[in-house]
Amino acid sequence: MLRCIFVVCFAATAHATDVVVLVRPGTTPNGPDVFPTIQNAIDHAPEPADGARVVIRITPGVYKERLWIPRNRPRMTLLGLGSKPEDTVITSDHFASQQGGTFFTETVEVNGDAFEADNLTFANTAGRVGQALAISVLSDRAIFKHCRFLGNQDTLFANWGRQYYVDSYVEGTVDYVFGNAAAIFDRVEFHTLTNGYITAQSRLSAAEPTGFVIRNSHLTFAPGATDGKGVALGRPWRPFSRVVYLNTEIDAGLSPLGFIDWNSNTTMAQSFYAEAGSTGAGASPGTRAAGMKHLTSQQIRSFAPRQFLRGADGWDAEAEAAKLP
Repeated sequence: MLRCIFVVCFAATAHATDVVVLVRPGTTPNGPDVFPTIQNAIDHAPEPADGARVVIRITPGVYKERLWIPRNRPRMTLLGLGSKPEDTVITSDHFASQQGGTFFTETVEVNGDAFEADNLTFANTAGRVGQALAISVLSDRAIFKHCRFLGNQDTLFANWGRQYYVDSYVEGTVDYVFGNAAAIFDRVEFHTLTNGYITAQSRLSAAEPTGFVIRNSHLTFAPGATDGKGVALGRPWRPFSRVVYLNTEIDAGLSPLGFIDWNSNTTMAQSFYAEAGSTGAGASPGTRAAGMKHLTSQQIRSFAPRQFLRGADGWDAEAEAAKLP
């Protein structure tokens, strides 16, 4: 019944020119309206008119697929039809030492601009075997709403364009949100499984408009993550790394320093790391590492979605996300 309501509501909000197709395992390949796998729908759904979207509705289940959304497939929406994101799972188990490198491991690779996903789980189940991506996102104006990202090391590679994650969940151990996108995580739970680092942002110069902004979110920790020195908010993958935490609840288990150097003691000197409005047992501004920035009210406003992700085209990520079911 919930699925029926969900589909009807979406049908009412979709543009009349959008191409809307269904993924249902066991059906005949190549559509044009119903497809047996998600990748088959990505590859063979009819092309929409200019400016319209391809909306792929996915029936609940576990899809053991590796997906590739190419650059020539912009404006694509993946929509899980379950009552919750746990009902529709896209998963694989590839890892770096098996595949020949980190960037050959992702379960899903998104290259087409204006990609959207709602009510889905993206997973890599390789376990604690090194780098193993659940998803690689190289899409400008990408939106993920009500999504789960499950993995261990390098779960979510947010590496290009402007990206907005809202009302979602990310799980991992080491550097499990990494890359050089301009990305905002709004009302997202970050769950760390063991001692490690939540972020590894890789801005290459102070002039780049990239960085990770984590706002109105919640940092939680599995019991094993609270052993030893705890978990760090992040470490600089590249010298001008930028990560900002705003109004985020932090459970017990975080390293008192907050951010930690990668290898060299000079790396953090060029980074832009800031934290404002933290609450919870892990909020400890008096013990944070030297070099943490103290934000003015104007700087805090500059990291809101409508400012940080605006770009030359005036993109309003919050307004676009509100259109999703």
